[in-house]
Amino acid sequence: MLVSIYTLGCKVNTYESNVILEQFKKAGYEQTTLNADVAVINTCTVTNTASKKSIKMIHQAIRKNPNAVIVVCGCMSQVAKEEVQNIDGVHIVIGNYGKSMIPKLVAEYLKEHKPIIDIRSLEQKEFECMRLENFNRTRAFIKIQDGCENFCSYCIIPYARGHVRSKKKSEILEEAKNLIANGHHEIVLTGIHTGHYGSDLKNENFASLLRDLLTLKGLERLRISSIEMNEITDEVIELMKNHSILVDHMHIPLQSGCDKILKLMNRKYDLKEFEQKLNDIRAVRPKISITTDVIVGFPNETESDFQETIRTVKKFKFSKIHVFPYSRRKGTVADSMDDQVDERIKKERTKKLIAISEQLEHDYWKLFLNRTVEVIPEVYKNENLIGHTGNYLLVKIPTQDDKLLHQTVMVKLIDMEGIYMIGKLV
Repeated sequence: MLVSIYTLGCKVNTYESNVILEQFKKAGYEQTTLNADVAVINTCTVTNTASKKSIKMIHQAIRKNPNAVIVVCGCMSQVAKEEVQNIDGVHIVIGNYGKSMIPKLVAEYLKEHKPIIDIRSLEQKEFECMRLENFNRTRAFIKIQDGCENFCSYCIIPYARGHVRSKKKSEILEEAKNLIANGHHEIVLTGIHTGHYGSDLKNENFASLLRDLLTLKGLERLRISSIEMNEITDEVIELMKNHSILVDHMHIPLQSGCDKILKLMNRKYDLKEFEQKLNDIRAVRPKISITTDVIVGFPNETESDFQETIRTVKKFKFSKIHVFPYSRRKGTVADSMDDQVDERIKKERTKKLIAISEQLEHDYWKLFLNRTVEVIPEVYKNENLIGHTGNYLLVKIPTQDDKLLHQTVMVKLIDMEGIYMIGKLV
């Protein structure tokens, strides 16, 4: 039996799709890209555009796998059940609960040949424990948390993912130990609202989880996939000060460099607070790479507001900006706001901010030219080892020695070329 997995959206979806794939492999399936017996589409619905991509992906999966059992799961299923189940050719529809049970649901369908629609309310659900056995021997993700209660005015995710639910610390530590034992050098903590970990557990918080993970023997790098500014507590900063295993990289979403827009977005901070947090972090990690997300063209964003965002990101010296033109999402507060920004203006602003991001990124890279750094090569291609430093510089190392793949190597950074820094083995 053959299975295909199609994934849209965030790293959490990627993690969950890998869990689903492992469950199918344990049931005797092999992975394929065409003519599968089962095709699973793990959907995203963060924007209207994401929903359209999810629908397109479902139709593509049906065409590529005409005889397959078609399973649709994830965020779009959770909030738009009727739209998904009415697609001709879809056999099983579940939301964001029960993904680890998909192989059993497929077995049930193959036995009864009756459509299965199982969309459950997430309000009273506990964390659905998923565990990965293996990733790629270099970087492994652990999903520690699900759900969000921030209710930003542009975001549907609190409705698609439900309230905050955390994985038991003992299960996280066991999963991490297993991944380290299987040769993984780096663990990445991920979730929908990662820094809110433990808010639903007794006597637990994100800092206490970090502290226990940092004691694990054999762990070389611990990375946080993304964290909100107001979840970086003094305790977290103290751990950063004292533990080099916590990598020199943090992704902290800003979303706008204008206080007026931040307030309309219902973000939980202003620029003064954000800047102070950056200063606190850089006081203990002067060369840290801080990347961010910025939405341009949010309703009511004037040209003056956009220019303020440009001044802000330059002042804050981010090492990279992920730029998103605002995309309306039905069911959110922002979708019904007046003064929606013209699509042409959004594209222009996006282009300008991407250019600024590229300059900021190159400025950050230059700090490390002629420095010796640690790199863990992840792939070997065209006689080059390619991998990341702790602060997420992508490094290409010319060498004929592919035996260094997945091993920590010392590299002197000697040049910049496109998306790579060029390294020489020391």
